Order: sequence, then C-alpha cells, then structure tokens
Amino acid sequence: MDRDGLTTAAKDGAPSGQTPRVSLVGAGPGDPDLLTVKALRCIEQADVILYDNLVSDAIRALFPKSTTTLFVGKAKNCHSIGQDRLNEVIVELAQKGLHVCRLKGGDPFIFGRGSEEMLRLHQAGIQTEVVPGITAASGCTSYAGIPLTHRGLAQACTFVTGHAQSGDAGPDIDWQGLARGNQTLVFYMGLSQLPKITTELAAQGMPLDTPAALIEQGCRPEQRVIASQLSQLVQDSQIHQLQSPTLIVIGEVVSLADQLAWFGPLTQSSMPQALSA
Repeated sequence: MDRDGLTTAAKDGAPSGQTPRVSLVGAGPGDPDLLTVKALRCIEQADVILYDNLVSDAIRALFPKSTTTLFVGKAKNCHSIGQDRLNEVIVELAQKGLHVCRLKGGDPFIFGRGSEEMLRLHQAGIQTEVVPGITAASGCTSYAGIPLTHRGLAQACTFVTGHAQSGDAGPDIDWQGLARGNQTLVFYMGLSQLPKITTELAAQGMPLDTPAALIEQGCRPEQRVIASQLSQLVQDSQIHQLQSPTLIVIGEVVSLADQLAWFGPLTQSSMPQALSA
C-alpha cells in the first residue's frame, strides 16, 4: 500500500459495470456498540476503507481482514495526507469502480470535513451517500452523565470548533453570544486553546464559577471526566495531564454529572473554588 492510497486493490479495480460509490460514514465517538447498523454494513461491504485518527481501535478491529485499509488521520500539526490530496485519492479509488468507505470519527458533517469531500466527489460525478454518526458532543456528554439540555438549566446547546481548519482562519467567534446563559457550550478540539476559551468567556461576563467539564477519551474504556468550573479548567487540564481527544463542556448542566454519572467515575476538581465574576 503506498502513502497516497493507491493500493493494489485500487489498481486492480472492481468488476465491470459496478457503479462507483463512496460512503461517508460516521463512526461515532468510539464505542463500537454506538455504530449504526448502516455504518457497520458499509464497513463490512467496502472494497477499501479510509479511516481517521479518531476511529477507535475497537472499531478498527471490526474491519474485515480481507479489506484494504488506509489510515488518513490528522492531528494538530501532523497530517498523514493533506485534505486536497485526500479528496483526489477518494475520487481515484471510486473511479476504479471500488466501493469506498470513508470512515470518520463522530459525524461526517460535524467538524468532519465530509461536506468538502462530498463536494469534490459530486464535481467528479461520483455517487455518494452520507451515513450519520453520533457526534462527540452527544455521545461523550451522555456517557459522562451530562445532559446537553435540561429544564431550567439550558434550553439550547452550541457546538464550537476549538481551532480553525487548516488554511482557513474562519469567521470570528461570537464570544459575547457564547457567554450568554441558559445554554450549553461544547468545544471540539479545543484543549490547546483552553486558556483563550476561558479568558474570552470570562471577559464577556460569564461567571467564573460556571460549571464545566473536561471529557477525555469519551465513550471508551479509558474515559476520564473532570468536573470543574470556568476559572479552573486550565489548571485542571494540566493537573490531570489531559490529552486529545478531550471535549470541553461549559454550562449549568455539568452540575448534574455527579448525580447522573453511570459509565465511569467522575473526578471533581482539586482546585479551590473561585468567586464569581
């Protein structure tokens, strides 16, 4: 298998007359039991699987041994393959008549760049389908015992990416809007930006004692949940030496975690409580 994904299987092609097809599949947050029936079917029937860094080992263990697989994951400042080249590889594989399973952690259309890949595939006239997956904000908070909404505490939830996509500064974040109460904030891929996140929200008036949580390796046996508050998130992330993937949850609903935790232990912050702003 070469680095660009032009595998032996791809070069051999598929039976003549087969319609090129790509399935953009959400693998969910890590627990293989959270795969949809259709996602598992796509994995089992694919000719080639291109999978991301956030696809867990437990899900990778479900890959058929006879299926060609290619790791195309991305981490901060470390990409196994650039997005533009990846788009072309998917097109090339599909044009050879292969059924391509493009497997992504979470949901393909929530910070997964699945829409970018689908736009390129449609430009090439390739039949494509999307198989939604459970996104981390839903799966990881549920496994942590944190409801995204709760009567009297939060009537809305907002998902925010913790960093801009490569090569795109993206729109400015509306920190003032995020700091308003009665909602739950969930930051994806934001661990390295935690000081900025907490500083900006506090500057816009969010109380320093707003409940918050850090969820590392959510929905997996290694899951760790640190219950904290806005003023202590940075220190707690350092004390517990949290690593990616870690989800940041901020809002009053976090206060329910000690009553609703069911999947694993909840670690309370070891930092002294700060006064509200």
